[in-house]
Formats: sequence, structure tokens, C-alpha cells
Amino acid sequence: MKNTFNALLRRVVWLALHLYFKKIRVFGKENLPKGKAVLIVANHQNALIDPILIATHTQLKPHFLTRASAFKNPIAARLLDFIRMIPIYRVRDGIDNMGKNKETFEKSVKILSSKGSLLIFGEGNHDMHRSLRPLKKGFARIAFQTLDENPELELLILPIGINYSNHKKSGSKVGIYIGEAFTANEYYPKNYEGIIQETSTRLGPLVTHLPREHYEQWLKMLQKHRVDLTDPNMVKKFIEGHALKEEQEPAFSPYFTNKVMKVFHFPVYWIWLWVKGKIKDPTFTATFKFVIGLVFVPIWYLFLFAGLPSIGWGLWVLPWAFLGILYLLSNTSEQA
Repeated sequence: MKNTFNALLRRVVWLALHLYFKKIRVFGKENLPKGKAVLIVANHQNALIDPILIATHTQLKPHFLTRASAFKNPIAARLLDFIRMIPIYRVRDGIDNMGKNKETFEKSVKILSSKGSLLIFGEGNHDMHRSLRPLKKGFARIAFQTLDENPELELLILPIGINYSNHKKSGSKVGIYIGEAFTANEYYPKNYEGIIQETSTRLGPLVTHLPREHYEQWLKMLQKHRVDLTDPNMVKKFIEGHALKEEQEPAFSPYFTNKVMKVFHFPVYWIWLWVKGKIKDPTFTATFKFVIGLVFVPIWYLFLFAGLPSIGWGLWVLPWAFLGILYLLSNTSEQA
């Protein structure tokens, strides 16, 4: 039952992601292991969008570690468990809760021991700045604990980089880069420094990097020259080949299709405006937008086809739906 539900959900979410984003490109699919225990280590910039992109575009069907605060509501906790999320507790969740990570690690070891796949965001938190932050020990602890219990198991570390042209807006682009896997076994027993360094070395080139110093100035330069922010190599070459300039002209912003798309989906847009003011962490902006669209866009179209004819507006259904879908598919956003 759970596997069937997950398979159906992945298809629905895959379609919804391709409606939300203008383009999703996946590079390095040939690096995806088959029939192996795989610990995926990825960068983390966009809250829930990051794991669902990997879950729907890698064919690995991973479980993923999620911050425990998302499990506070009992109903949400059951749903998240159903879609293969496992809570991970941090100090901010309370010292008393840190002991619960023992169960989290045991579940993770069990998944990997059965040659499943597990996704963990190695940086330990999320941040919309385009760079790879220092990796934490968490993924290494899981790897070594798995090998403690299964020393003969071949355990692969698979680096994946996710890059966005715009973290907050629909109609933007995503680049997913799958690196070459390596075995955790060669760093066992418990060479933490070695496995973290190797993972960082392999993951670094898969993530777009903008210098923290003068970050906004570099971003404006890249926008002006229309450098694809989802391409780490292109960004790297541009930065290496250009001197930083103090003032840049603003980049062109394709607003028209986005505004018209909102008109044709105005009830959904109003819901978003109501939710928008309640979001405290901007990293969750795209997550809330996506979930609202996933739930309420189908309801809106159901109302168009079932509700409008019942109030005598049947002639409006097809043209409104046609133009709404046309502008939904044409929606595009500037890089930011």
C-alpha cells in the first residue's frame, strides 16, 4: 500500500514540478547506481523542494532525513512517515529530544543495509546563498554505523548538486547534477575527515558558487550577462574571467506572462497572498507556493468545469481553461 501510494505520488509531484518550473534539467544520470546501498549527500538551498526534486528525478526512491520540527503535528507526522521522511533532531529542538536520533540512525542503517537509498543534506541546514557550505558529520556517522553492523556491505556515497535560477518564483529553472559515487568502505573504520573531504571535493563542482564577498554585485553581473545560474561550470568560468564592477544595469524581467497567469488563477493567487505574510523563513517560499499550486490549481480547474456551467457561465469554461493552461505553461521568471 505504502509503495503504491509513493509511486503514484511521485508521478503527480513530477508533473506538478514541471508545471511549477519552466525547465528542470538532470545531468549525470549515468552515475546513478543500481542495486546498491546508496547514501545521497546533497546541498540544501530550497526547503522541501530539494528532496522532492531528487525523489522524482533520480529513480532511486530515497528515504530522506527531515528536520524534526515538521513532525510536531501528529497527522503531519503520519503523512511524512508515509512518504518516507525520517525526523532528525537538532539542539534547537531541545536537548531532551536529541536522544531520539538513536531511532533515526537505526532506521537509516536498516534502509541502507537492505540496499535502499537515503538522502541527507550534508550542510545540516538550508541557505539560499549559492555556495556549498562546510559539510557536517551526520552523513559520515550514518555511513560508519551502517558498516559497523554490515562490514561486508558495499556502501556508496553519491553527491548531488541542485541549482536554481530563482529560489522563490515559479517559471524558473533548475539544474540537478549527479556526481560520481565512491565507496564509504575505503574510509572505514571512521576516517571522518577523509570521507567529509572527499564528499565535499566531489560535491563542490556540482554546486553553483558565488563569492560571499560582494555577493549581490556578482549576482547582478551574472544577471546582466545572462549567465545561467543553474550551470556551476558556466558561472565559475564567468567569475574567473571578469573583474567585479561596482554598478550594473538591472536585468530584464519577463513579468507579463507571470502577471497574466495570476489573473487566470486568481483564487489560487489570493490564497498565496494570504499565506505569504505568515512565512518567517524565506527559504520556504517556493515550498509553500508549490504546495498551494499542487492542491488548489486542480480544485480551481474542477470548479471551472463543474461550477461555471451550474451558474450559467458554461461558455466561459473552455476559453478560460485554455488560456489559463497556456499561460501556466508559458510562465517564466527572471534569475535572482
